[in-house]
Amino acid sequence: MSGKLLIRHAAQLITLAGPRRPRAGAEMNDLAVIEDGAVYIEDGRITAVGTTASLPLSSEQPVEVIDASRMVVAPGFVDSHTHPIFAGTRTDEYEWRASGLSYQEIAARGGGIRSTVERTRATAEEELLEIARQHARWFLQHGTTTIEAKTGYGLNLETELKLLRVIHRLHQEGPLELIPTLLAAHIVPDEYGDRRDQYLKMILQDLLPIVGRQKLAEYHDVFCEEGAFSEAEARALMARAKEMGLGLRIHANQFTPSGAARLAAEMGAVTADHLEYVDEETIALLRDAGVMAVLLPGAVMHLGLHRYPPAREMIRQGLPIALATDFNPGSSPTPNMQMILSLACTQMNLTPAEALTAATINAAYSLHRGHLIGSLEVGKQADIVLFDCRDYREIPYFYGVNHVNGVIKKGVLVYSK
Repeated sequence: MSGKLLIRHAAQLITLAGPRRPRAGAEMNDLAVIEDGAVYIEDGRITAVGTTASLPLSSEQPVEVIDASRMVVAPGFVDSHTHPIFAGTRTDEYEWRASGLSYQEIAARGGGIRSTVERTRATAEEELLEIARQHARWFLQHGTTTIEAKTGYGLNLETELKLLRVIHRLHQEGPLELIPTLLAAHIVPDEYGDRRDQYLKMILQDLLPIVGRQKLAEYHDVFCEEGAFSEAEARALMARAKEMGLGLRIHANQFTPSGAARLAAEMGAVTADHLEYVDEETIALLRDAGVMAVLLPGAVMHLGLHRYPPAREMIRQGLPIALATDFNPGSSPTPNMQMILSLACTQMNLTPAEALTAATINAAYSLHRGHLIGSLEVGKQADIVLFDCRDYREIPYFYGVNHVNGVIKKGVLVYSK
């Protein structure tokens, strides 16, 4: 499929047309739905949106027509927090957790991030690329057309650069679009022992300058949490990343009510991610600083925890939120954004419309792509999902079901059930 494409007779066309910024508060419930909707695409871009009656076929027939009767047609999911490049699984740890061990106890056994780092370092670049291709297929099959892709399982200069190369190569292959983030500040690797200052020095003086000069990543992330990096360490890393021209993201307040979220506001981060432990004052601070919240309910569920981010309070205060899978081998091994919508609705009390907004247009803005993707509007890239249901609320309602019937990336059908 190429050139011209018309999708017509959609039961519901979820356009998310609206202000050219992240949606907040009551705006998150406005999906700008068109019944019996149609989208016209030329050369990968949307050129017309409206009712089917308003977009009749011209004498010059498009290359392809898709009849979307009895389907919901929506923007492709934008997954704004993933860790997709790794080797091996942690199925043994999954079993340990089912037996009652905590995330921290598993890490003390040598599990957790360290076990994935060991396997990833030992895996050749070509093999990592082949593993990542499978992950990319999973994302597409579940309706995700763009992901933010973090490193973080190398934790040395050589392997972190290897992971960035894999991300770049997978992006170049397509059709999944990957936006690279450097997360060398995931944890301090074992070989540094008590010399954590030397690991920080390596990131600050060696790795970040290479990544910045060669433009190997768009963003820098740091896991600011007990057992990972302190606020002072995170501040130094974020300042250096900013000097190197990288946007800032931060794993904040996942397990404890630390100052990481406040640090995000102080340093001008684009996003603060997780945020299970934030109060009303911190939410207001993030809002006023222009920091978006990226919420990851899949990690809470998979770790067997019960404290979810206070999403309703965030919406009440007008803080824009995005949803993401946190796809990774330890705490959230799912590429399925539909399941994340279900968790957002049942565990954080988002409406289905708010969840869809958070997983599309808001997520796009959290990656500085809101002008290009995340909604179905004239001029935007034609990243579109056809769902096998008549009402968008069925997507989270029938949880655990893959509703995707077809996926279009840049105007090309890249997946069909």
